[in-house]
Amino acid sequence: MKKLKILFEDKYLIAVYKKSGLPTIKDKKHVNNLYSEVYDYLHKKNERVFIVHRLDADTSGIVLFAKNENVRNNLQVNWDAVIREYVSVVHGKVNDKGIIKSYLKETKSLITYSTNDKKNGKYAETHYEKIDSNDKYSLIKIEIKTGRKNQIRVHMKDNKTPILGDKKYGIKDKFKEMYLLANRLFFVHPITRKRIDIKLDIPKNYRDLI
Repeated sequence: MKKLKILFEDKYLIAVYKKSGLPTIKDKKHVNNLYSEVYDYLHKKNERVFIVHRLDADTSGIVLFAKNENVRNNLQVNWDAVIREYVSVVHGKVNDKGIIKSYLKETKSLITYSTNDKKNGKYAETHYEKIDSNDKYSLIKIEIKTGRKNQIRVHMKDNKTPILGDKKYGIKDKFKEMYLLANRLFFVHPITRKRIDIKLDIPKNYRDLI
């Protein structure tokens, strides 16, 4: 078994790093998944695991799991109160700050797209802020106010600044991995009521591109 990169752990929760290309849960395209790795680790300690949220397979970063059902349910009910930040490198230049809002729908072929259809679409809101840029790329910080499937990827496409290496919603480029990292989760612990702030540094290869 590959060694988990554990970012936070206590009696109730465990947060781990997910690499790009590894799905959070089992799917038809991949042999391995993060849930199974966490399950194997906790099973040896006679602890259980419950999925709190997911990241796209191509997105890297922090994923949080609960060790009992009540904790999982509490987090999910209050998930919109959790601060979820990302860093990304995108094609082109962005404004210093921006907010992208739309309603998202999914096609039968599982492609998400933006629409003005309030009745059938799911509201999505993405905030971004430029960290640095050059003539080709921009390094940005992103905070999502909603957690829709493929939300950031679709909104960056809508903004005409697609994410590097995004083979589903981006443009054809030389990058093998997608430059989108879930690098911060900040929330109130559902049991201890302590403030939990889990952070990852901006990767060197992100900064080196700018």
